[in-house]
Amino acid sequence: MRFKPYNTAFQPAKLRAGGALLLRGLFLCALLIVPESQLFANNATGIFSGKPYEPTDLDLTLPADSSNQLPELGDASQTVLSLRDEEKIAHQILKQVATDADVFDDAEVTDYLQALGTRLGASSPDREQKFYFFVVQDKSINAFAMPGGVIGVHTGLFMVANSESELASVLGHEIGHVTQHHLARMLASQKYDLFKNIAATALALLVARSNPQVGMGAMTAVSAAGIQKQLDYTREHEREADRVGLTILQDAGFDVRAMPAFFTTMQRATRFSDGNMPSYLRTHPLTSERIADIGNRVQNLPYKQVNESLAFFLMRAKIRAFQGAPQQMVEEFQNNISEGRFQNELAEHYGLAYAWLRVNQPQKAQTEIDWLVKHGMSNPYLVTLQGLTLAKLGQIAQAQSRFMQGVQQYPQHRALAQGEAELLIRSNQWASAVSFIQKALETFPEDPKLYGWLADAYQGQDKQMLRHQALGESYVRKYDLPRAIEQFEIASKAKDGDFYLQSKVEARLKALRLQLKLEQGDDKND
Repeated sequence: MRFKPYNTAFQPAKLRAGGALLLRGLFLCALLIVPESQLFANNATGIFSGKPYEPTDLDLTLPADSSNQLPELGDASQTVLSLRDEEKIAHQILKQVATDADVFDDAEVTDYLQALGTRLGASSPDREQKFYFFVVQDKSINAFAMPGGVIGVHTGLFMVANSESELASVLGHEIGHVTQHHLARMLASQKYDLFKNIAATALALLVARSNPQVGMGAMTAVSAAGIQKQLDYTREHEREADRVGLTILQDAGFDVRAMPAFFTTMQRATRFSDGNMPSYLRTHPLTSERIADIGNRVQNLPYKQVNESLAFFLMRAKIRAFQGAPQQMVEEFQNNISEGRFQNELAEHYGLAYAWLRVNQPQKAQTEIDWLVKHGMSNPYLVTLQGLTLAKLGQIAQAQSRFMQGVQQYPQHRALAQGEAELLIRSNQWASAVSFIQKALETFPEDPKLYGWLADAYQGQDKQMLRHQALGESYVRKYDLPRAIEQFEIASKAKDGDFYLQSKVEARLKALRLQLKLEQGDDKND
């Protein structure tokens, strides 16, 4: 059996422009869209030098309004979108995210971003707010927040950030939009009718990635009456999000000077394209006033030495390895290494190894792994890479052993559990797969892939009730209650379960039906 790496979402996807980018621009929390080519073109000029931030790097001219005033969280927004409303919207969005082909579906990258965002969220004004982070395969430099704490980050933003603090500064900004309830406040001021409109708007943002015309139609239908007014409010929201984000950045222990420095970098890049920038982007520009406001605030903050995060550089390199033409990426990593053009040498070799795997050259990937080991790299990211490379080499038993050792050494690293689970499934080791996945689900109970593979393992054992039960749980974790209920209905009619399992399936089915009924009832009352 020929083994395929489990992170199949790394296959290059056709990036869609036009309608998708327009929708992001209209959404209040879009940060900035900058051509990637312009940012990388500035690499040689020192903009991405990685040197410590200096006051001379920043325009610190005081803005006209340097107020520290922020809105109260318990304002009129709560009468427009309740916390329950926002949670429902978040689940609708996450259901779309779970099936969007352009979402960068990699456990390591996603978990890294989620951990970084959770760290920042713990320092936010609303520490009870849940945040859900995901990565969009898109070269534009952008991030966006949606109701319910759902935050998307483009791969392009990862690739141009010089440090974890710079990436964190953008996440802090988006968290600021969420915790200040900007969208709900904006709707409250317009007295919109509300929940369904904003839910549809948020979903249209994602639908447009696979069908821009449908997405544009959805956006027009739900927002034509008030888009300009929404954009007018965005200017103040951007300033508020900057200030909240800066406080979050400081409290979470990051380098606060990264925020104005990164904003300055992006502003310089836009000078080459601003003449062609659509007017909707000008309604929330990255202005000198915003940069000066943040720059002046950080001047009065104490300097804090922040250790560079190796995980950030590794994840950025992994993302880069799966952009563009496969052979082109191999050559890019090789040239960077030979010419010394990198911020972290370990990460550059790590990215090259993944690029070699992408062109189906596992022997050369193994050479890079040997270099990493020789130079002292020892972490779960390396173990995942080792397991995938061994599997690509056809050494399935060795790959399974490496993944299993990794799970024991790094039990919280989800990608290792996923790698072992898929290998067991692909080698038809049904009993071992069931045993392993059941234990893994104790650590990662919300992972839909593990439930999907558990269903495959039960199918291999011809256990239909257990199979459909596992599939149902997988759909629950994809926020798709109708399909989850369908699977549990099939499971309840299977004849191969004992009384205890039958009772468990029926109880779960009853609970899911009630949950769906409550959600649909809420919709009817909106």
